[in-house]
Amino acid sequence: MTILEAYQQFDGRHWETGSVANYFAYRGLTAPHTGRPYSEALLLGVSGGAVMGYFSFAYEGYDPMARILTRNTFDPWDTMLSRLGVAQNVQHTAKPATAERNLLAALEEGTPALVWADVWGLPYNGLAFDDGMWAMFPVLVYGYDTAADRVLIADRARLGLTTTTGELAAARGRAKNNKHRLMTLEAPDPAKLPAAVAAGIGDCLRLYTEAPPRGSKNNFGLAACHWWAAQLTNPRGRTSWERVFPAGRKMLAGLSSVFTDVALFGLDKGDYAGRKLYADFLDEAAGILSRPGLHSAAGHFRTAAEAWRELTLALLPDAVEPLRLTRELLLRRHHAFLARGNGALDEMKAIDAQLDALMVAAEADFPLSAAEVVAFRQRLAEQVLAVHDVEAGAVAVLKDAMS
Repeated sequence: MTILEAYQQFDGRHWETGSVANYFAYRGLTAPHTGRPYSEALLLGVSGGAVMGYFSFAYEGYDPMARILTRNTFDPWDTMLSRLGVAQNVQHTAKPATAERNLLAALEEGTPALVWADVWGLPYNGLAFDDGMWAMFPVLVYGYDTAADRVLIADRARLGLTTTTGELAAARGRAKNNKHRLMTLEAPDPAKLPAAVAAGIGDCLRLYTEAPPRGSKNNFGLAACHWWAAQLTNPRGRTSWERVFPAGRKMLAGLSSVFTDVALFGLDKGDYAGRKLYADFLDEAAGILSRPGLHSAAGHFRTAAEAWRELTLALLPDAVEPLRLTRELLLRRHHAFLARGNGALDEMKAIDAQLDALMVAAEADFPLSAAEVVAFRQRLAEQVLAVHDVEAGAVAVLKDAMS
């Protein structure tokens, strides 16, 4: 049995920035400008910050999805750590027994271990296992008890989570690229912090206003808002909502997937699209870079969070009962997990059953007529463009503050 008994760091909300923030906090590594642990907001900003991205996917055998990117996804992990001067001690192996020894060795040195695991393979997430779906994200292991067959994990919830040693091994071995990957980190270099912050803001500005490093420029930044609005209102396009998310189960699936990304992904109560978290970063950056104009930019991003909140209410509005209920169930599931972790699993499964029933009902009898669906998508497009306008103003202020 190897357990870090003093471990109490459960503030991180996103797999990447949250896990690193928890790791640094446990190690007692503090930021030079505050003397306190590195905030998740600071790590978000350094990794590339806020962004807008819109994509839709329709795979045979699955409900279609509309995905919204709210943070930089272009290699944020290595970008964040390299900019801060953090050395990464990485171990890979194809052998589960070796992976277990590596994990125990890290813990025996008094260090929690960052390991990559499939979210579908960790039972506390309450996701039905699917051979065709996997996603490897870092979680922080702070205890491993072979005798009790129990692993202690910090992973977004406000308290420790548990799984069995076999479940963790299976989840760690799910995908080839990150199979049994384990990492420990060295301390950040305080001298690199100002340059890291400036570079992160530069990434944010470029992804909002310039062509992305990869992919279509229509899918990223301010342009993505116009692109999404066009998919909502033009029924003839190949990726239009009329075609990909027609009235019924598919429309409800599209609305729910957008809501999840904007209101739940890596977030706690009161934030939308992570804009308040990014605003917190900009307030920190103002002092680090001696650029007081960044405080004004932070205020604009907090206003953007409100525009995103209005968008979530347009997606799943109170006026349409099944949509309202879907919103409330998604929120309840998310916050039950954050508050109670493994203890919320039964409630999460019950909520999933209710959400499935709503999907079935939507296919049989969608609550909006054909004309009402057209008007609904038009209102949604208008709110997307309202988000665009607020974010365009925020980006302009941010650019001025860095000039």
